[in-house]
This record gives sequence, C-alpha cells and structure tokens, in this order.
Amino acid sequence: MLLDLSGKKALVTGIANNRSIAWGIARQLHLAGAELGITYLPDEKGRFEAKVRELTAPLGPGLFLPMDVQNPEQMQAVFQQLGSRWGQLDILVHCLAFANKADLTGDFSNTTAQGFHTAMEISTYSLTSLCRLAKPLFSEGASVITLTYLGAERAVPNYNVMGLAKAALEASVRYLAAELGPGKQVRVNAVSAGPIRTLASSGVGGILDMIHHVEEKAPLRRTVTQQEVGNTAAFLASPLASGISGQVLYVDGGYCITGL
Repeated sequence: MLLDLSGKKALVTGIANNRSIAWGIARQLHLAGAELGITYLPDEKGRFEAKVRELTAPLGPGLFLPMDVQNPEQMQAVFQQLGSRWGQLDILVHCLAFANKADLTGDFSNTTAQGFHTAMEISTYSLTSLCRLAKPLFSEGASVITLTYLGAERAVPNYNVMGLAKAALEASVRYLAAELGPGKQVRVNAVSAGPIRTLASSGVGGILDMIHHVEEKAPLRRTVTQQEVGNTAAFLASPLASGISGQVLYVDGGYCITGL
C-alpha cells in the first residue's frame, strides 16, 4: 500500500517561514495529495500573513485563515469556515509553541507565573482547544498530529518552562487519544523531532550547541530535517498508521536512545 492522501482535508497550523517544521509537514502532505488549509498568526502590519501566503501559494491551500490561539472567537471562526467550506476534517496538524525568552534562559525556578501561563496556554492548551472545535468535523479515521521534544522527559539546558509545556502536551495526546478514538477511530499522536534551526528554536539559548551535540552523539551522527519530520507526519496521517494512537514517535536520528 502506497502512502496516498488524495481527497483528504488537512488543517496545518504554525507555519512562520520556510524553516518551520510545520512547513515541512505541509509540503509532504501536499505531495501525498492532501488539500491544505493554512492558518497564520495575524499581526497589526500583516507581515506574517504576507510571508506565509507567499510561501504556501505553490501548495494551493483551499483555506487561508488568521488564527491566534489566545483569541477564542478567532479560533471559532476558523472552524466555522472549515465546516462551511469542507464539511469535514481528516488531518489536524498542531505546530504551535511559545514561551517568553526570559523564561528560556537562566534558572528554571525564576519562571514567572505569567510566563508559565503563557507557555501552557499557547503550547499545550491550544491542542485541546483545537480538538474540541474540530471534534464535530472529524471524519472516520481522522488523524491529529502535534510536535514535541525530548525536553519533555529530560532536563535540557535552557528549555526550562517549555519542557513542562511539552510534557503536558504529551499527556494531552494520551487523554485526547482515549477520548477521540472510540467513536470515529480518530488517532492522536506526537512527533518528537530533534533540534532543528527554526524561528521558534532560536529563542532557546544554545540551540546551535544542541544541534552540534546531536550531530556528535546521535547514532546517525546528524540531526534531522523538516522534510524527515514531514514524512513521519504524512505517515501518521495516512491509513498506514491506522493502528497507532496516543504515541510519541521520535524523529531525532536516534539521539533519544543514547546515554552518554
């Protein structure tokens, strides 16, 4: 059986530029035949909209909508549009994470209450919100995919509050998988990617050191690419992964197995 997503409707969130992991996922879903809906983070000057629109134009998205996950009305509007235009959703891709830069350096105990809340709201709770809104639209055997990182289970320098957010995200994957599976066989999984240079990772202090360390220690002696993460996401979105739910799949060149 070949990987074929023809006729599938996929909503992809979190594309910022051509280095985004979400961009790698969107491209591979498109190559597999899926029709894409793209959301972007709106800003006052429209810079994000223009950048993401130009980048994704070759993929011919059927929907292109603003969505700030801290704005419930805007989120609701996205799924109202999705429901009226598509009527169903086969693939939901959650690539949203943010923490204040001050909370990604120094001592973890210095994390502020507001910083903790912001990281959890955007990076973790947004997945729950998206699934709640998408639930009436999910097709039989739909797939939800989110992104996590090894810092969810191990202490990684300067990852700090984002480690807690990702740990909570992984727990959310399990609870959502348990909730959404029985009715329509909806599957929920996470991809734990190795460190990649992206706009989001640039806020993590020492990201280049992390990448070089993985290149030295991972069994494949390299880090991974956005395309490789995209390939795994396309697999999880396809019937080939019909028996996989509630899991974290590591795409990190094998780094997660190493001790020293």
